[in-house]
Amino acid sequence: MSRVERLAVDAATLPTSAPESDGTLEWDSTTIVVVRAEADGRVGLGYTYTHAAVAPLIEDLLRPLAVGADALAPQRVWEAMRHAARNLGRPGLVSCALAAVDTALWDLKARLLGLPLAALFGPLRDAIPVYGSGGFTSQSHDQMREQLGGWARDGMRMVKIKVGRDPSADPERVAVARDAIGPDVALFIDANGAFSPREAIALAETVAHHGVTWFEEPVTSDDLHGLRFVRDHAPPGMAIAAGEYAYDLPYLRRILEAGAVDALQVDVTRVGGFTPFLRAAALCDAFAMPLSAHTAPNLHAHVMVAAPRAVHVEWFHDHARIEHRLFDGALQPVDGALAPDPSCVGNGLTLREEALEEARHG
Repeated sequence: MSRVERLAVDAATLPTSAPESDGTLEWDSTTIVVVRAEADGRVGLGYTYTHAAVAPLIEDLLRPLAVGADALAPQRVWEAMRHAARNLGRPGLVSCALAAVDTALWDLKARLLGLPLAALFGPLRDAIPVYGSGGFTSQSHDQMREQLGGWARDGMRMVKIKVGRDPSADPERVAVARDAIGPDVALFIDANGAFSPREAIALAETVAHHGVTWFEEPVTSDDLHGLRFVRDHAPPGMAIAAGEYAYDLPYLRRILEAGAVDALQVDVTRVGGFTPFLRAAALCDAFAMPLSAHTAPNLHAHVMVAAPRAVHVEWFHDHARIEHRLFDGALQPVDGALAPDPSCVGNGLTLREEALEEARHG
């Protein structure tokens, strides 16, 4: 039996390429917490995007449970970690900590077995479509045109912009986005919970003629009744999506049972890792609900090719940029899709130690 011999964790905060904002938040940096799990000379790599406070939580609480555990049984370790964190409050930072360790342990298992990570999950397809995600409310029209138009020229068939910071400016921004990508690329919008239900419906009706087919978090995802109201009154052909802020399966189940969305978003870096993500994918299958992966494309690509109801992965500007900076082997979309390399073991990523060290020290 191979046992986990060592588990290391580091946190690094990287500045964004420019100040960014959405409908409810502004930021100028992104923090990644990276975990490396080692056994028999192999190193598994996992991570989450969250506050650096997660790093000492992993060191103090989770590392003792992982080190010495069966390296081929990540789900067993996950259950032990979940149980140990009971009194800390599972949703939030604890769930992100679980995610960083769990994704590293699954990668370690694949490397020990000499298999691609996707092979452990049972792939149903070779590749998964991505949508370009940016269009921040802090961008000028010209900046948005360049970003969205570039993704369209690169072969992406879907792009998303942020709305909600200045509702009076949103119709023009949507028009600019449509002009930048042309008539054949799907256009998504994301309010990050900025609107009331009736405000969201008003915007949906105003921009529907631009072919908007996806309205993400029109209201806060804590308001399931409001989401259901928007879904019931949205223009035909406009899907309502939410779920990215779900940190556990019970919350995802409540979204589905409420009939609040047309598509469920799940984030492996928030929901607790691959172990619960696979269970979330099963929930989507049971409810016949499309599944979209939120951000962290180089983690999601490997599990989404195995999810029966998977529709796409978010190619989020910040995370794609960080993953290409910190990891050799980071995937790049081809013809609008991510395809895990079947010749690579594990997730195919190798940490650039010097890049991480540089990021840690600014």
